[in-house]
Amino acid sequence: MGIFEPFRAIGYITSSIPFSVQRRGTETYVTVSVGKAWQIYDCAKLTLVLGGPQLPKKIRALASYKDFTFAAYGTNIGVFKRAHQVATWSKHEEKVDHLLVFGDHVLSIDTKGNLFIWSLKGVERELEPVGHILLDDKFTPTCIIHPDTYLNKVIIGSQEGQLQLWNISTKKKLFEFKGWNSYVCCCVASPALDVVAIGCSDGTIHIHNVLYDEELVSFTHSTRGAVTALAFRSDGQPFLASGGSSGVISIWNLEKRRLQSVIREAHDGSIISLHFFANEPVLMSSSADNSIKMWIFDTSDGDARLLRFRSGHSAPPLCLRFYGNGRHILSAGQDRAFRLFSVIQDQQSRELSQRHVTKRAKKLRAREEEIKLKPVITFDCAEIRERDWCNVVTCHMDTPQAYVWRLQNFVLGEHILSPSADVQTPIKACAISACGNFAILGTQGGWIERFNLQSGISRGSYIDFSEARQYAHDSEVVGVACDATNNSMISAGYNGDIKIWGFKDRDLKSSWNVGQHVNKIVYHRTNGLLATVAEDMVLRLFDVMALRMVRKFEGHTDRVTDLCFSEDGKWLISSSMDGSLRIWDVILARQIDAIRVDVSVTALSLSPSMDVLATSHVDQNGVYLWVNQAMFSGSSKVESYASGSQVRSVEMPSVSSKERSNEEKPLGAGNLDAPSNISYSIPHVDKQMPNLITLSLLPRSQWQSLTNLDIIKARNKPVEPPKKPEKAPFFLPSIPSLSGQILFQPNGVVSEEKHKEEKTNEKKNVNLSSQFTSLLHSCVETKNFSAFTDYIKGLSPSALDLELRILQIVDEDDSEQLDEKRPELQSIGLLLDYFIHELSCRNNFEFIQAVIKLFLKIHGETVRRHSTLQDKVKRLLEVQSTVWQRIDKMFQSTRCMVTFLSYSQF
Repeated sequence: MGIFEPFRAIGYITSSIPFSVQRRGTETYVTVSVGKAWQIYDCAKLTLVLGGPQLPKKIRALASYKDFTFAAYGTNIGVFKRAHQVATWSKHEEKVDHLLVFGDHVLSIDTKGNLFIWSLKGVERELEPVGHILLDDKFTPTCIIHPDTYLNKVIIGSQEGQLQLWNISTKKKLFEFKGWNSYVCCCVASPALDVVAIGCSDGTIHIHNVLYDEELVSFTHSTRGAVTALAFRSDGQPFLASGGSSGVISIWNLEKRRLQSVIREAHDGSIISLHFFANEPVLMSSSADNSIKMWIFDTSDGDARLLRFRSGHSAPPLCLRFYGNGRHILSAGQDRAFRLFSVIQDQQSRELSQRHVTKRAKKLRAREEEIKLKPVITFDCAEIRERDWCNVVTCHMDTPQAYVWRLQNFVLGEHILSPSADVQTPIKACAISACGNFAILGTQGGWIERFNLQSGISRGSYIDFSEARQYAHDSEVVGVACDATNNSMISAGYNGDIKIWGFKDRDLKSSWNVGQHVNKIVYHRTNGLLATVAEDMVLRLFDVMALRMVRKFEGHTDRVTDLCFSEDGKWLISSSMDGSLRIWDVILARQIDAIRVDVSVTALSLSPSMDVLATSHVDQNGVYLWVNQAMFSGSSKVESYASGSQVRSVEMPSVSSKERSNEEKPLGAGNLDAPSNISYSIPHVDKQMPNLITLSLLPRSQWQSLTNLDIIKARNKPVEPPKKPEKAPFFLPSIPSLSGQILFQPNGVVSEEKHKEEKTNEKKNVNLSSQFTSLLHSCVETKNFSAFTDYIKGLSPSALDLELRILQIVDEDDSEQLDEKRPELQSIGLLLDYFIHELSCRNNFEFIQAVIKLFLKIHGETVRRHSTLQDKVKRLLEVQSTVWQRIDKMFQSTRCMVTFLSYSQF
């Protein structure tokens, strides 16, 4: 186990697998695939409600039925009840491509034409298929549907263009449709009986009557590409929606047999699925561009407008930066989108607006891609002025201007920053000052200029008069940075020259040359260290104040893609195209950990609290989170990391939590991105710091209530006395009860002697053992009290009080020999042994102190009267005194140190 362990991936909404829609009562849910996992969204607000586990292979097909989700991966079909896999169907020998819930059965088809029939009865068991059909050799299945009212019958489309009608019950082929000599991409049944719609790869849609084998009408897409998805409107309007590989959704009027409207650029990628909600003018679509959108047809002209959507990056991110105390991540990708991802709650993730891109595209009759800003290559942000003006500045690919963003409103700012150089060249570097008032831009031509973020006005340029062109650098500016007090500004050129400027007067103070071409720089404002990345793959650290190199790190074997400092400046993290991610200790001047992943890291960022590392990877559209294990272990653990320099191969984080062994489970502080019903386990760290106490991490109210139960009960005592229950009807004989509840006498009246005999037997058969006592006895035998501690920590204060009061001895016997054999007395003695053990180990300190106080309050008199318990109480007192003396000594030394430091200031 290393410092950073995989936790999970965020930013994934859907993939190129058709979704599955299911209606449960009045709510509708959609199940989508996200690579090797699946997710369920509530269609009311497109909120994530459930996430499935990580599977060994990518999902190839999905189906849902009530609480069950069926996911085909490889040659297997996983059966999930809610989020737990309950069975695996593994009869297929080829990859499964299609699933269909059909009545009380599930149909699965693989690439070789094997159709297996699985029963939904006893679905939670490892079942054998109840039927098997082998399709023709020259018939490659592409889709499967069940026409309404066709009992036990399905229609299967093929790559060759034919369609076949099969009876699942008799396993016979009933009819074969000749088709249209074109690849059948999709097929859907219409609300009208015997009518289906078929979408082909040549861009044609055929409305066909399967009863008479007649074509009713056909449509042709105006754009090139195949028809990939179809959906009929079911609220009485004769409309058919079709989606193509170009991302356009077309609405066809079946009565007038013409094109009704077009949703241009509905998606940036191919349309995967379309679905009209039952009796609603709402269409849901999904695409390979990692988005789900809902369209409503409520405009006066009958066109659709976007109702709600969920989307992520449709192309890999290029830049990452933590924002807002590590709760959000700013990311910019090749899809020209600038996004804000929430690490805590997925619903808060969103794309920053670029000022009515859709409206401007319609007005100019251009594509949205042409209107959007070019991809961001670097950006900087400052939280200090978030509420006052724009606090984010971005540099875009091949763009001579920089743009500002107001992150409080999630919109593009009103100013465009254009450097006043003689020759306009693209901006390659940017930085915001520590005060949040200024932005500094560096161009490809070597020009550096400062701007005011509030007004967007230029506040002067940095010029090195020794240069021939009188620019800041004679080469491309690869990085700029400002110190914490706005005294100096640091810039670096591609030729390896690093210069220190006065921030206000813009004069050159000093400069030096690295000796290599520099690709990137990172500056840490607190300790004044500047890290540079050169073409020789060597990381060099410079002390800006001393103007000399202080560290040099070697180890990467390919181009270094990104690097960042930790918040305290002790670590430097770097990534490379060789697939490795390395952590360097600046103080120890060596590598302390290195991991290798299958896909190279392109960008990384460490949260301010140093608990989460975010990375982006080549050809991956999501943001991957890694958890810092060193935050949850002692200093000795970090020393063990520094002892070796081997590179560990690690799997990339998954979309959902993956079951691991106790040594490999990621540590996470709560639930990061995910909905409330998805939980991530936090393993217990057995290592304890020497000579220190360990707290229970329980809420303060839980252990403080144990000592104040009497006050809480008195405060919660009802003011009104209990009301007398109503009398039973006169014709129903009743019997008295202690609770005041009316109990009716059974038909057979039990005799009084028999009733007394039953009561006597009940008293004899009373078993005082409970889970509390049985668990206590078993833990004493194994000499491991962790299970008992976890049990009582999970009890409420009132429940724990009740468990302790059950052991109370009410009737004291005169003979001590009889007392020693009583189970209550034995349990009290074992509880004292438990308290001695926990205090000696100094575990769960504040919780154990509260439990001891409650125990002595209830059983103090019993302990005083029995000599067998007094020896254990004396031992408990000795341990308690020893622990408290050590803690008090530690506090005294701390107070003395604080006093000394306070006096030393005067």
